[in-house]
Amino acid sequence: MSKALLAIGMAIALAAAVAGCGGGDDSTGGGDSSAAALTKAEFIKQADAICKDGEEQLEDEGNEFAEENDIDTENATDEQKEEVIVDVIGPALHKQGEELAGLGAPEGEEESIEAIVDALESGADEIESDPAILIEGKENPPLEEASELASDYGLTECGEE
Repeated sequence: MSKALLAIGMAIALAAAVAGCGGGDDSTGGGDSSAAALTKAEFIKQADAICKDGEEQLEDEGNEFAEENDIDTENATDEQKEEVIVDVIGPALHKQGEELAGLGAPEGEEESIEAIVDALESGADEIESDPAILIEGKENPPLEEASELASDYGLTECGEE
């Protein structure tokens, strides 16, 4: 996750790797309270589906944004990369986190899911406020904790590197 991002496509790929780790609001235990809680296996399956879909949507949105704004992904300026991070990647991370939080945590797993959600929310906020973090490939990137927590929990699409 600490790769230097030399083009918008690389920024999109980095964000896509952790796009669905979590993020969103504090409704981690949310979802439909009248429905039965998901098991951990069901949560992982549904969460990974959200992450996979989110990765594909993020790539499509990034490419569309680049095309609409005449951005050459091979020779993008840092300013153009920052635009993609702030206008596409950050919001996509928040949206996917909200979807994960909306699943509702499996009974007894609320703290683990909340930690994933909070870590991505914090990381997404940090990259939106300082996109240079991704562009410069600084050590210990803001999304690393969310990715590690998701992977440790058993998510494969959400926590992949």
